[in-house]
Amino acid sequence: MHIPDGYLGPYTCMFFYIVMIPFWYKGIKWLKNLHPKQVPLLGVLTAFSFLVMMYNLPVPDGTTAHIVGGTIIAILIGPWAATVSISIVLLIQALFFGDGGITTYAANCFNMAVVLPFVGYYTYRVLRTKINDVAAAGIGAYVGLVTAAIVAGFEFGLQPYIQQGYCPYTFWVSVPAMAFAHLVTAGPAAAVVTATVLWYVKKSQPELFSMGEPEALRG
Repeated sequence: MHIPDGYLGPYTCMFFYIVMIPFWYKGIKWLKNLHPKQVPLLGVLTAFSFLVMMYNLPVPDGTTAHIVGGTIIAILIGPWAATVSISIVLLIQALFFGDGGITTYAANCFNMAVVLPFVGYYTYRVLRTKINDVAAAGIGAYVGLVTAAIVAGFEFGLQPYIQQGYCPYTFWVSVPAMAFAHLVTAGPAAAVVTATVLWYVKKSQPELFSMGEPEALRG
């Protein structure tokens, strides 16, 4: 899901940098309200996200996909924490590993650090009143990841209509390709991993799970 340089035109890249500024500002401000015990947990989950994003899963059509870990961060600490955490991971990957571009960094952050954790988190919030927390977390992770992939597909598909010379494929090609890769491989993997991590945290350190979001920023 990491978009390299050259796939999105300058107008699109500039648009997402502008869009991401208030998200980064709100996320950094939000972190000041964290409980002291949540700070090391956020560090561990950030490292976890970095690690799982480095493992690419093969897709039947000949490409690969990966999980992100944003939903589990959003559930255990809050979606704004996930925005900052995943943004840091994506910056390190872009600068030192060439995974995702510099010009497309903000677009990647929007997809994986905003769309994914917020969709995954609120899907979990809705479902946990109907099914158990662990199952709700797995479904939330699946929905969040697939939604982010589809959004990325739309960003690719816009390019032929905005600026020629970048991604040449329209929505009819880019959206199904991105959706398929994450529906069949990365999505199920994200569901299993997220549900497993949440189950382990609830079993071993339930006090971390019960902290939830900082009281001043709930709702």
